[in-house]
Amino acid sequence: MAATGPGSGPDHVADPEAIKRHHTLFRAARRRKNPPLRRSDITITDEAAVKRAVKAASLGNAMEWFDFGIYSYLAVTIGHVFFPPGNDTAQLLSSFATFAVAFLVRPIGGMVFGPMGDRLGRKKVLALTMIMMAIGTFAIGLIPSYATIGFWAPVLLIFFRLVQGFSTGGEYGGASTFIAEYAPDKRRGFFGSFLEFGTLAGYTGAAGLVTVLTAWLGSDAMEAWGWRIPFLVAGPLGLVGLYLRLRLDETPAFQKLESGNVRASEAADTVETTAKGDLAKIFRQYWPTLILCIALVGAYNVTDYMLLSYMPTYLSDELGYSETHGLLILLGVMVCLMAVINQAGRLNDHFGRKPLLMAGMLGFFFLSLPSFLLIKQGSIPAIAAGMLMLGLSLVCLLGTMSAALPALFPTNVRYGSLSVGYNLSASLFGGTTPLVITGLISITGNNLMPAYYSMAAALIGIIAVACMKETAKQPLTGSPPSVETKEEAAELVAAQTPGPRF
Repeated sequence: MAATGPGSGPDHVADPEAIKRHHTLFRAARRRKNPPLRRSDITITDEAAVKRAVKAASLGNAMEWFDFGIYSYLAVTIGHVFFPPGNDTAQLLSSFATFAVAFLVRPIGGMVFGPMGDRLGRKKVLALTMIMMAIGTFAIGLIPSYATIGFWAPVLLIFFRLVQGFSTGGEYGGASTFIAEYAPDKRRGFFGSFLEFGTLAGYTGAAGLVTVLTAWLGSDAMEAWGWRIPFLVAGPLGLVGLYLRLRLDETPAFQKLESGNVRASEAADTVETTAKGDLAKIFRQYWPTLILCIALVGAYNVTDYMLLSYMPTYLSDELGYSETHGLLILLGVMVCLMAVINQAGRLNDHFGRKPLLMAGMLGFFFLSLPSFLLIKQGSIPAIAAGMLMLGLSLVCLLGTMSAALPALFPTNVRYGSLSVGYNLSASLFGGTTPLVITGLISITGNNLMPAYYSMAAALIGIIAVACMKETAKQPLTGSPPSVETKEEAAELVAAQTPGPRF
């Protein structure tokens, strides 16, 4: 007998005997509920357009993280310039607290720019975040020192760090969404890995510039005025990034969403026609996925900021290395990561997102303590080996996250949901990492605390990866399939057509 229940599919509202008696009727009902793909539903990507989009998003991301990375690598100098003299540890903690302040407003930036990107389009919002980051960074380079204007120096520094943090709230979610929606389904990991290649390039550029200036000018000149140069470079770089982003077209997935030309299934139609960018709906309907996103990003950000932002300070403050030596070692590690990150993208396309993410999390869990024991030995080969062990674990995450995270959410709320989840997590766990580790070492006197903190984050990451669904080679939720050739599209359509029965 038929059972009643709202929203149940035809196979769930009738008993097996009824389905057997009226097989044709039930098959027609299923096809109506989930209509087969038509050729016009499938997006065939233009490889030249995909490469332009990836280049602009990645270069823009590199410039954003160049701006953001400068502060990390000048943390000790900024502490001396902007905060009252006396206690070096207090100055460093104040500098890292100001670093963390930018992360407090990142969730607010994500809540503003994310839904805006779902309403107005990815391209416009990414251009706006580029302008704001360039202005915030350039302005920091113009602020007078504490010795000149006293209390107002740290106040102005905090204000422009808030501008930087607010703009960054719309950057990662937008840039990863932009590339994910342009890329074909089977190569989303490879193209997505270029976004993090851009992140590493930005950090490398910042570390390289700071290293060259410190070696050329010396510590005294660097503290007097040389530190301003990297911040002032952000102005022209921001204009270049803005030009690149304004030349792009909107993503194919967003264009189809706007035109209403999406009918992969009735379920997809339902998702696509709901109100776009509604924050209340994001928290109400997608909270389990948001929690998963926050856990993944938290584990990834703690390990990322520990290695790429905090490590030079750790080497100089805890092990007595000069700032230049620490940066040079980190530069070498980051160049190695840039050389292999696209291979990590190819691997997660082939084997899946989960195996690569799990490898990275397990790497941090089991290798963090041996890595820091090596680093503590103090010799350059030991430090390089320890950092490289951490770096190879990190590259598994870097090369995969930019493809895995956008696939968690449907198209109509992707930018907003990812921006909110990513930045909440970055605010709680990422930007606070240098401050928390410095504080833990100060309280406990144990300079292995970074390893223990990283292991705790990795354990959360292992649980999150185990809970997520595999999304490699699959269409983005709420979007039609995306393929590279007409032949692939024809094969997808033909695969739905039942063969002749004899």
